[in-house]
Amino acid sequence: MTLRVDSSSPRLLRGLVAATFTPFKADGSLDVDRIPAVVDGVIAQGAAGLYVCGSTGEGPLLTTAEREIVAAVSIKAAAGRVPVVVQVGHNSIEEARGLAAHAQACGASAISATPPGYFKPDGLDNLIACLGVITAGAPALPFYYYHIPILSGVAFNMVEFLRLGEQQLPTLRGIKFSDPNLHEMMACTEYGGGRHEILFGVDEMLLGGLAFGVRGAVGSTYNFAAPLYRLIMAAFDRGDVAEARRLQSLSAEMVRIIVGIGGRGGLKATMALIGLDCGFSRLPTRTCTAEQREKIRAELDRIGFFQWAVVKK
Repeated sequence: MTLRVDSSSPRLLRGLVAATFTPFKADGSLDVDRIPAVVDGVIAQGAAGLYVCGSTGEGPLLTTAEREIVAAVSIKAAAGRVPVVVQVGHNSIEEARGLAAHAQACGASAISATPPGYFKPDGLDNLIACLGVITAGAPALPFYYYHIPILSGVAFNMVEFLRLGEQQLPTLRGIKFSDPNLHEMMACTEYGGGRHEILFGVDEMLLGGLAFGVRGAVGSTYNFAAPLYRLIMAAFDRGDVAEARRLQSLSAEMVRIIVGIGGRGGLKATMALIGLDCGFSRLPTRTCTAEQREKIRAELDRIGFFQWAVVKK
């Protein structure tokens, strides 16, 4: 079975999709037992979907076997309550194809993939050829290309990608657009009458994404601050731009605090502050120290974070 995108197809992903964290133990091994509680907590925060083994989930730092475990356990824990997208990108195209097949066998709602990042595609046709091999592993699942040029180093024009991709990738549903280039993103939302799902991936710019036409977003901070972002979306929908800007400013300050104090590891540390401890990070990502975590707590408390986050009792 293969899919073909149709402009009349209902959206699979809308609202806030949480790019989930992968829990680790102190020795760097997976802490699989934590995953179900984290999934439950993230859904309780208001996430409309889960994006597994992406950048937030440290997917590129996992072995293939570990990624299969995380995907399977996450899908089982979600239990059909929300769609689960599994990120399967890998430097090895064949490994990525195998991960795609595994995601389909486990009941994932869709797959996504970054391009190879060591030997990078040298042209758009080459990128699409790579993605063709990957998506062939899961011919029954919608596919979202993961566009994150700041990390992948692959920065082709995404409107051209949609134009060629829809001809050669039968399962192409859209793009996870993790790039602040809003005018290109808007062109993607408008391309073909809006038949592709463009999911914005810059949390602290969500309001800009909404203004430029997106109706779905994937991000790290939707794990612990989804209520704030739902307020941003509600203010935008009712035309209260001033309130939406005020709330978006809070989001940007929240991100500055967390990343400024704890780096990438600060995002995972923040999960512990709401009662959903995801454990340690895997090298080369640094795990927050206890002192850093307390600094993050104090600064987030200052801006009212614990008034709008859902804290597990």
